[in-house]
Amino acid sequence: MKKRYLSHIFSAAFLLATTMGTVSCINDLDISSIDPQSSSSFNKDEVFVKQYATLGLTGQKGLAGSPDLDGQDEGESGFYRTVFNCQEFPTDECIWVWQDNVDIPQFTGISWNSSSIRTEWVYVRLGYDITQYNFFLDMTEGMTDAETIRQRAEVRFLRALHYYYFLDLFGKAPFKEHFNNDLPTEILAQDLYTYIEGELNAIENDMYEPGQAPFGRADKVANWILRARLYLNAEVYTGTANYDGAREYADKAINSGYYELCDDYQLMFMADNDQNEKAMKEIVLPIRQDGMKTRNYGGSTYLVCGTRTGGMPRMGTTNGWSCLIARNALVYKFFEEGEVPMIPSDVEVPGQADLPTDEAIDTWDAQYGVRTVDMIEKAGDDRALFYSGAGGGKRTMDPKAIAGFQSGLSVVKWQNIRSDGAATSHTEYPDTDIPFIRLAEAYLTRAEAYFRLNKKDLALQDIKTLRSKRGCKVQPTLNDLTEMYILDEWAREFYLEGRRRSDLIRFDCFTTDKYIWDWKGGVKEGKSVSDIYNVYPIPATDINNNNNMHQNEGY
Repeated sequence: MKKRYLSHIFSAAFLLATTMGTVSCINDLDISSIDPQSSSSFNKDEVFVKQYATLGLTGQKGLAGSPDLDGQDEGESGFYRTVFNCQEFPTDECIWVWQDNVDIPQFTGISWNSSSIRTEWVYVRLGYDITQYNFFLDMTEGMTDAETIRQRAEVRFLRALHYYYFLDLFGKAPFKEHFNNDLPTEILAQDLYTYIEGELNAIENDMYEPGQAPFGRADKVANWILRARLYLNAEVYTGTANYDGAREYADKAINSGYYELCDDYQLMFMADNDQNEKAMKEIVLPIRQDGMKTRNYGGSTYLVCGTRTGGMPRMGTTNGWSCLIARNALVYKFFEEGEVPMIPSDVEVPGQADLPTDEAIDTWDAQYGVRTVDMIEKAGDDRALFYSGAGGGKRTMDPKAIAGFQSGLSVVKWQNIRSDGAATSHTEYPDTDIPFIRLAEAYLTRAEAYFRLNKKDLALQDIKTLRSKRGCKVQPTLNDLTEMYILDEWAREFYLEGRRRSDLIRFDCFTTDKYIWDWKGGVKEGKSVSDIYNVYPIPATDINNNNNMHQNEGY
């Protein structure tokens, strides 16, 4: 089955469809059923919507039953979930506590191989989406009306984004620009880097001006931030640094004249982040989510439900999965060891029946200062969105094994609750859009670029600007500004947003003993691992199906 669906994807046998059988509307993005294998017509606007839908959906019927990709668990197959897993699970930020799930121990301890099903899932999803983009671009070739020109630019942006993830995760890509039956050719890091750079440059002028795109579509600022990200990692990808380029494009994004940093961090991760003006001013490109119209087991459902368990206060969902928790190393980015607010070890917590309401849980938790509001106050940082109270069971910071959801602190950053306190109409599958690209990235990119260009005073200014918007009570000094401080600030700002692995690699910390965290290398105290793991292996199934592709060194 695996061989069949890999061949199916990469030889471009193509299934173009969406998740709904009837036309519906997710704000400015209509979703309808499209299948060119069963329809002789090409509806440009409907097919265009599918290009964005691939970011947040997994198939044609919603939860399961008619997936984009054959041969795998549909819930695991979405773009955001597959990328998130590769970028977060092996890092210092989180642990998937269901260690009996396929490949999870290998991802937790950084020990996968070329038969890893999770690396195969992300590889196939990226290739499938690129096939979608190639189809749209081939079908609209030669159309010269203004709207089609803009749509083509956006689809080329999405294709460049996917090739960026191939570059970042695998160091190469199976490369195609057209929808046909030719096998993809192998494109190596330097050429792929140059291709992505050229694409982003070529389409820039045809994209929406800053802030003019409908919410959920990419504009020039999304282009600039992706380009700044590419340049910030240039030394990893090509061996040659380009911090000037990273600074230049981050600066363009910051000074676009439209986007602003949000002064209430949690608003960007709440159910009405597509309606709250403060949140929307920082979110450059969201992945649209709706609890009725985009039901799936990836996206924000994954992030909200995965970080909740029954009995927690303000669940925001009736579907707590009890599986995704913070690693200690993440918590220590906000607190000194030994100063994390915790229920004393000799105190037994009441059962769920004794704490039947949020108010009852809050009252009990308040005596020990373990509510999320207490965490924020203790950390002096609005981003410290953790919970260590009694709701859902007593948590520990010193587990002898990854034994379950109580083996670490709960992360409550992702919420299916509205900022105005009103209940959402969808309590099982969240309405929360994913702020996939947001302006804070430009500030930290520019700060890091300045730091590496030996302009520490300018780097400090950007970090202070960002931290002041995050309610931080303590600001760093020039003496505080080290490589590790900046790496920690990336974590404090972007934890559980699907980028951490890339940052660790850029700082030479992912595989080395320069930085050790809990369960790195598969042991509680952590250890270094082989540097082959700085890139993922090309799936063995694709090596077998496409003799143009060659395995990464060490696998």
